[in-house]
Amino acid sequence: MKHEVFDIFDEQMNIIGTATRADTHKNGYWHQTFHCWIVTPSSEGPCLLLQKRHPGKDTHPDRYDITSAGHLLAGETVEDGVRELEEELGLRVRFDELIPIGTIPVEIRYRDLIDREFYHTFLYGCSQPLEAYTLQPDEVVGLVKVLAADASRLFGGEIDSIAASGVETGADGQSREVSRQLSRDDFVPHGADYYRHILDAVRRHFS
Repeated sequence: MKHEVFDIFDEQMNIIGTATRADTHKNGYWHQTFHCWIVTPSSEGPCLLLQKRHPGKDTHPDRYDITSAGHLLAGETVEDGVRELEEELGLRVRFDELIPIGTIPVEIRYRDLIDREFYHTFLYGCSQPLEAYTLQPDEVVGLVKVLAADASRLFGGEIDSIAASGVETGADGQSREVSRQLSRDDFVPHGADYYRHILDAVRRHFS
């Protein structure tokens, strides 16, 4: 993975060359990622699905994150990012089934890494049960759902935690049902503005 090569960009998203994954994060080059948030219905309103990152990930292990996301490699287009849904969740989706909600520039610093990404961001409505997803074992160790309305209050600073329920894989490799209370610190720190952007889009498209 550290030898992957990315297209790199200036702040205006003009391509300026290529770099390895390691050099991209070491030097803080802007690069592209694909994000897809799955929205599922419930009797209380639309829910967001969150993946729990593998404890062995090099950044933000064990935190809750975008349902499915990944880097775009050098020469790839945004449409190629749809592969992440099948790789991470076992879900085959056509790109034209996704709802585009914008390209968002975000900078995250993690230890000695400078991660500057253009997030190509999408929503996808899916009602299949959590147990029907096939999680990529070396990337994803859980899938939980939260009410979008609760998440809006959390990232709006109105409440300190929200309820999450779903399935997670234990150290023994067995999947089990879980119930959690998640605070903002349990999420990958994409920034409150990013999460509010996602939740505003969910309200527009699914409420």
